[in-house]
Amino acid sequence: METQNQELETLKQQLKEQEKLASLGMLSAGIAHEIQNPLNFVINFSKMSDKLLKDLTEIIGDYEDKIDEGDREDLDDIVSDLKENMNKIVEHGERAISIIRGILLVSRGKEGEFIPSDICRIVKEYVWLSYHAMRANYKNFNISIHEDYQEGIPMIMVIPQDFSRAVLNVMNNACYSVWKKSQDAGADYLPAIEVSVKSDGQELKVVMKDNGLGMSDEVKQHIYENFYTTKPAGQGTGLGMSITHDIIVNRHHGRIDIDSVEGEYASFTFTIPVKK
Repeated sequence: METQNQELETLKQQLKEQEKLASLGMLSAGIAHEIQNPLNFVINFSKMSDKLLKDLTEIIGDYEDKIDEGDREDLDDIVSDLKENMNKIVEHGERAISIIRGILLVSRGKEGEFIPSDICRIVKEYVWLSYHAMRANYKNFNISIHEDYQEGIPMIMVIPQDFSRAVLNVMNNACYSVWKKSQDAGADYLPAIEVSVKSDGQELKVVMKDNGLGMSDEVKQHIYENFYTTKPAGQGTGLGMSITHDIIVNRHHGRIDIDSVEGEYASFTFTIPVKK
């Protein structure tokens, strides 16, 4: 009876955590939508300013013979710096817009809808989203991320809001694993995660490998079970890998291959058929 009560209490806590996550998802979508509008203004005004800067350069050119050589060099340097700054504003603004679109896609995507998607972009965005989330939540968190994205992979039919969630779940676990190991490892330990995306036209493979804690045979055996977690109470719901398995295996008709040595590394490979 006592064991049943403990299991019931654990289940209640995990459901509460899920409710919090659902509320946080709605809040994130609202924030993302509100941020997108001012970001659009930033990008548009940057592009307009770049055009005005070109006009200014042409005007300066018309009066080149009347401008002192030293002043001309100063003007050229200023114009060059301004152009570089404008390009950076547009580049990083569009990067932020891309992330926001991904967040909105997760929150608004239609259930089970396959959409032609840029897999490399999705993986890259959610790998770094996980990294920055860990940086925000764990003091002094820092790792090396080695990426290998095959060029020329065509748009592939996936459920983007689901596929991105699967990438995020595995990446979150990888980040936590290397962080946890770094707490006790010596100064020689260099936490790292390797990410690759490959396709032969028939199958798509996404590999995420970390050099963290690795997994025991027991963990491998139970990893896809609902509410199974190796994290301390309050730090994991035990649903992430169960959801990931459902997304890759059941919804995308693929498979997940695990390769791990306890104390050394863990590698997860998503393999899904390429839908024409």
